[in-house]
Amino acid sequence: MRVAAIQIAPVFMDKERTIKKAIQYINEAASNDAELIVFPEAFIPGYPAYYTGGFESSLKEWANYNITLQENSVVIPSEDTEILAKAAREAGAYVVIGCNELSEKPGNRTVYNTLLFLGSDGSILGKHRKLMPTYTERTYWGWGDISDLRVFDTNIGRLGGLICWENHMILIKAAMIELGEEIHIAVWPGSWSIISGPSLVEPDTAGFGGTCDLQPAIREHAFEAGAFVVSVSGLLRSEDIPNEHAYIRDNPHVNYKWAVGGSAVVSPFGNYLAEPVFNQEKIVYANLDPSLIKAAKVVFDANGHYARPDVAQLMLSWNPWAMPTRVHERIMAAVTLPSSELRRIAEKYEIPPEKLEKVLDELLLR
Repeated sequence: MRVAAIQIAPVFMDKERTIKKAIQYINEAASNDAELIVFPEAFIPGYPAYYTGGFESSLKEWANYNITLQENSVVIPSEDTEILAKAAREAGAYVVIGCNELSEKPGNRTVYNTLLFLGSDGSILGKHRKLMPTYTERTYWGWGDISDLRVFDTNIGRLGGLICWENHMILIKAAMIELGEEIHIAVWPGSWSIISGPSLVEPDTAGFGGTCDLQPAIREHAFEAGAFVVSVSGLLRSEDIPNEHAYIRDNPHVNYKWAVGGSAVVSPFGNYLAEPVFNQEKIVYANLDPSLIKAAKVVFDANGHYARPDVAQLMLSWNPWAMPTRVHERIMAAVTLPSSELRRIAEKYEIPPEKLEKVLDELLLR
């Protein structure tokens, strides 16, 4: 299977033009036989936390920026998602795209950092909201919850994803492994240095990311999960900011110099299938051989022979206000059933398949 990591800049804070750009690259990747196409974190309409303003910011500027973010965020489902889903269907590819998601609840203006999963048939498979916004991200985004911690059973493999430093949340990563993930999507706003240099956010492009934590993170998760990792990092340059938002370019509270990319694809052995690419708009392609998953798990299978459930078990709180239950007790409710199994159960109990699917979805949300 061929995958495409789309390392391109958004048209910053312009939803319509960013979606048009996304469709252009979906078509290009599909023309090169990509079956899975992935975009960076918060790609639509851009990662807002490059702006790290606070009490010293101009109130008018801060308010206008946040209003613009809301007006250019995506409601799921909506006309915006229909446009993207149509592009996925016409491309015949699965598409995973980062977006700022505006709550669909009437009267609720909360924005979430969300991964939208689209099927090759044009369906919305589901979404994942970032569980814990990092540092100043909390001034922009609400928190996701357990209902969006899912792995999707597709005809290209079991597909899941986490956003930025969720890829360091040990128990959340363990949950994705427990749910049987085979292809892991990791998205980021760029590449940075956290342990060297005079600035915590200076771009570090030495070698494969130098001291940036994301490259070790994706390689380690690939090995631990026995899964492929498609990692896509953000890119933003001054020319990507439209003139109507020109005040952002020279704002002392805005720092996007570390939005330099770093997208890569990693095998289940933790080796690069496509090495990190920096400082350019590029589609990073890689071919995934599913037999590598089988080979890797001969050596280390965290969800099988290398697990010790008699010693330690993962527990997930499917109801945030209830006592947690062992993940094994609700595992099937958290995973999309294969269509063949859904039909078998529906026929056995003489239930319409679409009704059974609705019941399973409702159980997951409880």
